[in-house]
Amino acid sequence: VKLVQSGGGVVQAGDSLRLSCEVEGQFANTYLMGWFRQAPGKEREFVAVVSREGGDTDYADSVKGRFTIGRDTTKNAIYLHMIALKPEDTAVYYCSRLNYDGRRWLHPPGDSWGQGTQVTVSS
Repeated sequence: VKLVQSGGGVVQAGDSLRLSCEVEGQFANTYLMGWFRQAPGKEREFVAVVSREGGDTDYADSVKGRFTIGRDTTKNAIYLHMIALKPEDTAVYYCSRLNYDGRRWLHPPGDSWGQGTQVTVSS
């Protein structure tokens, strides 16, 4: 599967941004999809996940109430709408398929990532 991201940029604290990810490949709508992010000097972390049909979602505690993940199955795309952005949201955001191991959301080993999108939030 190929993941093509768009969106992101430089904003001030309190602003909003929207990220998009187009999922190219066979069976694109059969995957759990979501977002991870990696801040400078930190490990990549889970942000949000959306179910195959788009009806169920889950979020990292740090973004609950501020980020909304969505899915358009007609366009094979997922989105991340971010409001009330904080400087600590600054990171490179990656689109990914996800698996759940019973405790946490994971990127499937060896699977592809989106190309990454920089989000910078200034105070």
